[in-house]
Amino acid sequence: MRCSSILALFFISGAAIQSTIAQTTSLSEETKAPIAPVQNVNDGDVELDANSESNTRAGRLDEADQKEAVRDDVIQEQLEQSRSEQNTSASRTREPQSANQWLAELQNIITNANFQVSFVQTIAGKETVPYLWRHGIMEDGSELEQLNLQNGPGRELIRVNDVVSVFEPDVQPYSLRSKHINGPIPSVLLYHPEQLAEAYEFVAVGRARVAGRSAQQIRIVSRDNTRFGYQLWLDESSGMLLKLNMLDLQGALLEQIQVTAFAISPEPADYFSRINSASLPAPMALSNTPNRAHKWDVTYLPAGMREIKQDTRRLALTGQIVEYKLFSDGLVDVSVYVQPAEDALGETLALRNEVSTFLTLTDGKAQVTVVGEIPLQTANAIATSLRPVSSVSE
Repeated sequence: MRCSSILALFFISGAAIQSTIAQTTSLSEETKAPIAPVQNVNDGDVELDANSESNTRAGRLDEADQKEAVRDDVIQEQLEQSRSEQNTSASRTREPQSANQWLAELQNIITNANFQVSFVQTIAGKETVPYLWRHGIMEDGSELEQLNLQNGPGRELIRVNDVVSVFEPDVQPYSLRSKHINGPIPSVLLYHPEQLAEAYEFVAVGRARVAGRSAQQIRIVSRDNTRFGYQLWLDESSGMLLKLNMLDLQGALLEQIQVTAFAISPEPADYFSRINSASLPAPMALSNTPNRAHKWDVTYLPAGMREIKQDTRRLALTGQIVEYKLFSDGLVDVSVYVQPAEDALGETLALRNEVSTFLTLTDGKAQVTVVGEIPLQTANAIATSLRPVSSVSE
């Protein structure tokens, strides 16, 4: 019985094993069927295709990231620039430059830059006069300057270092030794504004607009109120002169310098390369002949005004001998003529010609004439301060 059971169990197990094997074989064959087409493709190619697709997706992501990063950098740069401009503007608002600093900028550009300036001079009651002004520093270090009157037959001044040559109609060209050209704009204001400090006060007014450009306005005020006042406008970006006004004591405009165009360049104008220094007139030799001793002296002058020269002259119209003195504060020149009373021409005379004052007074011993761009009361104070040299020394 037990053997029969065992045998029965054996047969049953064998049948089960064969069934299982058959199922396994069938599953194996079914599994092989769909894989067969894939086996026709190289395994390495399947890997590359997968990697290529992955790399393409990564490249697209990297490109997007780069564009976003560039956009962020541009935005950040704009923000930083805006903050910088705001800080600069705020700094200027908090710490505005003084009048002396602005004048130093004017002095620097006039002395060291290559520039070309067109300006007009307008005097009350006269025709507007246009000028062309050039300055250049040559390769050899030479400094050249030109001032050209643009109307009429013209008048031209050329400076090469410390020699100024003058060319004008119906006059033989000549040269003088000078470090600056003497034109409508006072040289002291351009080159040595510090020399005006004793006579004038410089007051920074603030920002303005001249000829479409941002400018800084400066008032020039006589310290003792004995001279006319001035208004000065400088280009905010370069320091170049844009406008200069002369005002009388009531604030009325007497004279104006208005820049109409200017250019600053890295190289000097081509005009200067055509100047042959050897062909310019030689500087005139100034006479050192001693002057005759003066019998009269001026005992009053406005603050900061000093005697520049004195000599004895013969008047062209009458042939009379007069004592002559020239005084200046840097912006204003005043001439004083003195002659004996017995040679006097006419009586007291006071004239105002555009910006100049002409005053003649006669006392018991002398006649004095004062001429200059000053108020009448200042001319009168100078004239009435005349004293014989002997009484002055005492």
